[in-house]
Amino acid sequence: MHATITEPDRVSTGGRRLRWRVVDIVVASVVGIATGLLFLVWNNLGYAWFSAADALTPGLGGIAVGIWLIGGVLGGLIIRKPGAALYVEVLAAIVSAIVGNQWGIETLYSGVAQGLGAELVFAIFAYRSFGPIVAILAGAAAGLGAWTLELFTSANLQKSAEFLALYLGTTVLSGAVLAGLLGWLIVRGLAATGALNRFAAGQSVTKRV
Repeated sequence: MHATITEPDRVSTGGRRLRWRVVDIVVASVVGIATGLLFLVWNNLGYAWFSAADALTPGLGGIAVGIWLIGGVLGGLIIRKPGAALYVEVLAAIVSAIVGNQWGIETLYSGVAQGLGAELVFAIFAYRSFGPIVAILAGAAAGLGAWTLELFTSANLQKSAEFLALYLGTTVLSGAVLAGLLGWLIVRGLAATGALNRFAAGQSVTKRV
């Protein structure tokens, strides 16, 4: 006698796969706080790099933006559930703003825009693909989110087309490399240590060893 899988069974299984567990909330929160503390360091180093590059060629400063986008990539790759990328990026932004930075409440807006960019990519792949290409696309999309927000919060909409094009290119590239690729490498490194054994991100690495 054949056992058949009905449509409700498939939906139920998918629902369980995408449902948040307590451990997901705890680890996502830890990652968000840790990323927020990383932002505190990058707020000085990254902004110095941003300013120097932008002084050399207006729009080139986007090459320094990527680290500020990494929270969404890390959240999406580790938790692999809807909302994880947005949650981690926003929490990191909140930590950065509360502890103190030069942008204040605008940091929260940035966290939302950047987190939504990364979240969209994971959603497009139905939270089933988490390889380097998806991570790079998520980082690039986070960069696009940051660029779009700054059209309004930084009055970039009033700047030249040349500036906007260069800033878009450098921000997206920085997101792809410093958030996407670097984020994927960080998660792979954590998984190799066994720190993510309770997550699919850790189990997928263990199976290959």
